[in-house]
Amino acid sequence: MSLFNILDIASTGMSAENIRLNTIASNVANANTVSSSIDETYRARHAVFATELQHETARQSGAGVKVLGIVESNKPLQIEYSPGHPSADENGYIYRPNINVVESIADLTSASKSYETNVQVADTTKRIFRRVLQLGQGR
Repeated sequence: MSLFNILDIASTGMSAENIRLNTIASNVANANTVSSSIDETYRARHAVFATELQHETARQSGAGVKVLGIVESNKPLQIEYSPGHPSADENGYIYRPNINVVESIADLTSASKSYETNVQVADTTKRIFRRVLQLGQGR
């Protein structure tokens, strides 16, 4: 595996984690929203990743992270009886998203650390490139 492949893997990892971070931020931003119908209620979303293999030649292959998509959680929504609420339906119920903010913050921390790790891998690879170039200059 060449150093260029390592940079490709790290960059696809950063891109995927960026999507994950944005998805989590959207969940946290909508955690306290209220709706008057089940169909209009925001549902937690999660990014789905997969390994992406690319065969360039018989001797070299690269890999990376591919975002397969963003899926909505199938956890039940939070239903609350609140007849005085302006968003209550005709039966007096309001609907809140199926978002656990504590889990979202833990997921946010994990995504942030994964992004940071990919940045460190890319930085280390660049330092190795510089050292190899310095060796080629005869220092």
